[in-house]
Amino acid sequence: MRTLTDDEVAAEAERHDTARTTATQIDPPTVEHPDMTIDDAYAIQRAWFEIETSAGAALKGHKIGLTSRAMQVSMNIDEPDFGYLLDDMFHEDGCELAVASYCDPKIEVELAFVIGDHLQGVDVTMFDVLSATEYVVPAIELIDARSYRRHPETGMTRTVRDTISDNAADAGVILGGRPVGPRGIDLRWVGALCYRNGVIEESGVAAAVLNHPANGVAWLARRYAQHDMALEPGQVVLAGSFTRPVDCRAGDTFHVDYGDLGGVAFSFV
Repeated sequence: MRTLTDDEVAAEAERHDTARTTATQIDPPTVEHPDMTIDDAYAIQRAWFEIETSAGAALKGHKIGLTSRAMQVSMNIDEPDFGYLLDDMFHEDGCELAVASYCDPKIEVELAFVIGDHLQGVDVTMFDVLSATEYVVPAIELIDARSYRRHPETGMTRTVRDTISDNAADAGVILGGRPVGPRGIDLRWVGALCYRNGVIEESGVAAAVLNHPANGVAWLARRYAQHDMALEPGQVVLAGSFTRPVDCRAGDTFHVDYGDLGGVAFSFV
């Protein structure tokens, strides 16, 4: 159910777009609109998407967030969230990124599903996802908080409604390593070691994402089907992080080792 007017939604979307382009954090939407709903948050996200695509960006995929039970409990929700991936969010393995271009950057360790066949339906299963996936590849997701994680004046932390409004915190994607067929290995047991400046900061296995990373993609397909949307061939879907976020600072070099699937690396300057 929506509580915000179309004008209020548009104003929040414009604020987020300005925050991204200027790398300046803003108040979370719930500061001004404490009674806003999840539906309002996705309306803001969609309005922001329309601003960016109107300016020339193209949809390249989707992300799924808050896939771990611990994160859902902490955010007082019982399902993941999602956001969009635009073509200008993708970066090459080994790239250098400017930390000044982001508000509060962190990285998460994930698997990316590259869709091979049209996938849609309210009853999509993990097995449908595996059949529709062309390949799976290691990925680093760069997340950012365009609105304050903790408000500097009130001390309030942002809610899931604020995070969804902020495009589920997505800011960038780096793909690398070795692509693998979706049934080529047991994806639950894909593990990763996340190094920052040569020190392991996080590690995990992909089963932490809803017991199997394909379950996250299936959830998204079912969620989209309620709005007559689908996952399309060529789109990249980030299935959800299986590590906690790691802070990024100027001068940091990251390398995520996925074992037999290779690695992904980049640095911040």
